[in-house]
Formats: sequence, C-alpha cells, structure tokens
Amino acid sequence: MLAVAVDGPAGAGKSSLARAAAHSLGCLYIDTGALYRAVALYALRQSADPCSAAAVEPLLAGIALALRHNGGTQQVFLGDEDVSEEIRRPEVSAAASKVAAHPCVRTFLLGLQRRLASEQDVIMDGRDIGTVVLPDAQVKIFLTASPEERARRRMLELQEKGTSVSFEQVLAEIHNRDYQDTYRAAAPLRQADDAILLDTSALTFEEALAQLLHLIRQGGQP
Repeated sequence: MLAVAVDGPAGAGKSSLARAAAHSLGCLYIDTGALYRAVALYALRQSADPCSAAAVEPLLAGIALALRHNGGTQQVFLGDEDVSEEIRRPEVSAAASKVAAHPCVRTFLLGLQRRLASEQDVIMDGRDIGTVVLPDAQVKIFLTASPEERARRRMLELQEKGTSVSFEQVLAEIHNRDYQDTYRAAAPLRQADDAILLDTSALTFEEALAQLLHLIRQGGQP
C-alpha cells in the first residue's frame, strides 16, 4: 500500500492540498485533524474541560467515531450523526488542540489511523503522521507557510462562511496553536528527519498542488 504522510502547522493548507492530491492520484484522503476535532466536540457536549486529561479520558470509551467517504469527500460521524461541519467551528478548533495534547486521546485514535492506512493507498495529513502514526510511510512531506500567510488564508475562509473576525485575532490564534502543537509532551509537531519541506507561503494553490504531486510521484525526493 502507498502511504503518504503530510504534516505541518495549522492553516498551512494541508487538508485542501492533500485532498486534491488524493483525488488526482486515486488515493484515499484521511484528515486526522478531523478525528481530534470530533473528540473535542464530544468532550464539549459532555461539558468536559478539554484541557483536562482526567476529564476527557473517561469519555473515550463512549465515543463511536467513524470516517466515511462519499464521492471522494470525507465525512466524520459521531454515532449516526454527521458532524463534518460542526467540528469546523472556532471553539471546536481551539478545543481540538487541547485534547490532542493528551496521550490517552492520541493512543485512542492511533489504531484507527493505522488500520485505515493498512487497507488502501492513503494520503494522510496531521501533525505527527510521519513521526508517529506512519513512521514507515513511503513519502513524507512537511507542508508549511508563514504565520501571517496562514492567518490571511484562515481569515478569508472564515469570512466566506459568514464569520466576522480580525486578522490580528486569527494571527494570535495561529501563534497560540503553533506553540501548543510544538511544545506538547505527546507527539509534538516537528518535521520528520526524512520528510521533504514544502513551503507554500508564496505559492498559489495550483502551484503548491503541482509541487506536492511532483514530490509524491518522485517518491518523496526533491
């Protein structure tokens, strides 16, 4: 099976680029961040503090979490409920970074992620795919962009969805998310030693996608 690991910070374009690359190559796209968002949503619904591992861990046994794909689009389900849109709300995004710091949550999701990669060709994106989840992936890419560019893209995305937010607020959230992801004890965000760096700061979506596809087709070689 072909396994492509795409890691990088929040707002770097991992999801949209990995999804488009998977479609082009006929692979299954797996957005692991959506899994953490779903856990965060469940914790918030149970009025549990996402910062507290002691509060979150007892809930894990009751989470019926599944990924389904419909026409190439990934859908996230909690039980029978499609929560694909709800997990994108800003408060869920903030909580996702907090629950992702807990080793119990990462262990809970690790088996699911590896099972999916063992069943078919996948392009999987996240924070620790190349370092922890799929350390033997044939292709590893660390996809990033400057904090300012990531904030600009995120602000436009939120505005398109009707959410009014300032650039300064989004930039502060980006910096905070980067700090949390980089300095957490469990599987911190870092570039794998054998990953290729792809900086999309000055690239259009089409240019970034072309470079990503080139790296995958070259087996992760520049």
